[in-house]
Parts: sequence; structure tokens; C-alpha cells
Amino acid sequence: MQKPAVNVMVKAARLAGNVLLRNINRLEALNVVQKGRMDYASEVDGDAEKVIIKELKRAYPDYGIYGEEGGLQGNGRQMWVIDPLDGTSNYLHGFPHYCVSIALVESGEPTDAVIFDPLRNELFTASKGAGAVLNDRRIRVSDRKDLEGAMVHTGFAPRERARAGSQLRTIDTLLDQAEDIRRTGSAALDLAYVACGRTDAYFEAGVKAWDIAAGVLLVRESGGKVCNYRGAPLARMDDKGPETQQVIAGSLKVCEALQKLIVNSGYAAEFDPRF
Repeated sequence: MQKPAVNVMVKAARLAGNVLLRNINRLEALNVVQKGRMDYASEVDGDAEKVIIKELKRAYPDYGIYGEEGGLQGNGRQMWVIDPLDGTSNYLHGFPHYCVSIALVESGEPTDAVIFDPLRNELFTASKGAGAVLNDRRIRVSDRKDLEGAMVHTGFAPRERARAGSQLRTIDTLLDQAEDIRRTGSAALDLAYVACGRTDAYFEAGVKAWDIAAGVLLVRESGGKVCNYRGAPLARMDDKGPETQQVIAGSLKVCEALQKLIVNSGYAAEFDPRF
């Protein structure tokens, strides 16, 4: 049985998903703004976030909100961390891979998570200590024991392009062992796919709290491990945490093997010279 907070999050995510679906046939007419270099948002992002916030505040008016579009609203130990459209570039290009991501975070740690893919009607949910679920079915990370033959997801965040050369050298090394690399354009769905075993691992730098908070909990609750490029636990995933983080996710052994490869390739040293 889902927690009451998760039920509210699910309703909010589905309402936002409806906003995304209603607008997919009018992409050329959307108002698009450039938030940063190669970083865009549309009016759909804002409209989807508004319906999420309205639903969450109706049930929990005292919780803070940290959203990609609206920023910080309120404060406190418990906070909603929201990405109303993770995969905006995909959405604006008509590429069918994006989602709604909502996490409830307490003192910087996610306690409840919902990721909703409206195109596939796939609903990923998790609560701390209660496991992770995809459409009412329990999910687990893959049982792969090392990088040999692994399917690995990554991303190239616009704010990390200066380090792209190091990342590509890491991928070159990784392909000596892994089956293949995928770059899908949605960090939240990448983490959800690790959680349900569709892919074996994921790594990316330059991700923000709203990109990963829900997905990190999904991976943890499906038996996986999440760490940064140094192998350390992630920092807070709210407004008090760092602006961006590096993330590695997968089963325990695959995550550890990928982290070591990232260090040995020199990529981790780009963020911390001790590595």
C-alpha cells in the first residue's frame, strides 16, 4: 500500500503528464526560452510545474518546493523537488523520451519518489525502506556482476561540455568491456531504467537535484548503489546542496567497477585533483 504522500505525488505527476501530452502536436507554436547555453525551457515546462505544485500544496501546504522552473518556494525540513519535464530537448524535437519527476526530500535526502513516463504510461514509485515499483510490479536492478557486456547510459550536460573530452576518453575505455553506451536525454528515466534492470549502469556529471532526486531513491530501493565519481555518497538533493553533482548508479558491483574506471581514466580528476 502506497503512502498518502506518494498517492498525491502520483496524481500530480499524471496531471502534469496530461499537460505534456496535450501539447505534443503544437510544438512549433510553443514559446521557448533559453535558460543557458544549450539549455531550454518551454511554456509546457512551466504549465506542467504549476499543476504539480497546485496538487502538492493542496495536500501539504507547509512543505517547501524546489522546482526546475519556479525555483525555491518556502523552506523547511521537508521539500518537494520537481522536474516537470525531464528531457525538454527531446520533447521540443518530438523525440519520444521524457518524463515527470517528483521527489519528497527530507533534510536533503529523498524519502519518496515518482517518475512518470506519459507516453508509455509507465509509473515508477518508491518510498525509503519500502522498495521500488513499476506499474504495481516490484523492480530490481540487473544482476550483472561486472562491466563485461554491460549496457551503460550516460549524458552530456550542457554545463559540462568543457570536460567532454575526458568523458569521451572514459567512454572509449569503457567500450573495451561494455556491450554499448546509450545517451537518451533524460537523467530521471536513465535512473529509472537502472532501477528496473533495463540498463546496467548510468553515469553523468552536471546534473541538478531535480534531475536525480527521484531516480536516486528508485535505484537505492531496487537494490542498487549510487555514488559520485569519487565513490562517496551524494550530497544533499535540495536547495542547500551543490548546484550540480556527478552520479554513478547501478548494481553494487557494477557501480563500483564503473567508479574505478572513471578514476583510472582520469575523468574523476577533472572534478577533484586528488583522483
